[in-house]
Amino acid sequence: MSIKIGIAGPVGSGKTSIIEKLTNMLKEEYTLGIVTNDIYTTEDANYLKSKLNLNEKQIIGVETGGCPHTAIRDDISMNQKAVEEIEKEFNPDIIFVESGGDNLSATFSYELIDYYFYVIDVAQGADIPRKKGAGLLFSDLLVINKIDLCPYVNVDLESFKEDVKNNRKNKPSIFLTNKDEESFKKLKEWILALL
Repeated sequence: MSIKIGIAGPVGSGKTSIIEKLTNMLKEEYTLGIVTNDIYTTEDANYLKSKLNLNEKQIIGVETGGCPHTAIRDDISMNQKAVEEIEKEFNPDIIFVESGGDNLSATFSYELIDYYFYVIDVAQGADIPRKKGAGLLFSDLLVINKIDLCPYVNVDLESFKEDVKNNRKNKPSIFLTNKDEESFKKLKEWILALL
């Protein structure tokens, strides 16, 4: 039986890139599946198919045709169908379900996924953790991405960390950058602990 991990966050926060990196870190030891959501395209799925050395059928793009919230929380039927297709053909250990780019209130239905992490990035502004939102407050893990950009977008990383700590209370968070392999190892460890 697969473990299903949802990945939500605003447009451009780095969800697809994180999936690409995690897949490359996990694919030698685990069988993976990926479901992406876009409103009118399968752009993210197409990108991952072109970059990852996986069977193309392990990656399914869902065109939601409307609000990304709905397809991961309210009417999850399209995503469930995609997950079931991958499970039937590949019996994967892990399936990533990526939400379409959304606002801070996005959450997943736990009928679709087992756990989810929410991705924000520092370039969206230093006030994002203070704006809260359901995704930021209630996700199983908060991922703060692109921390290497802090000097270029006038964000003080220590203040940002303090705001995350104050608003997440005791829930976990991870600070990521593509420039530091160690930060991605922490995310990989979080996923492996779920298995």
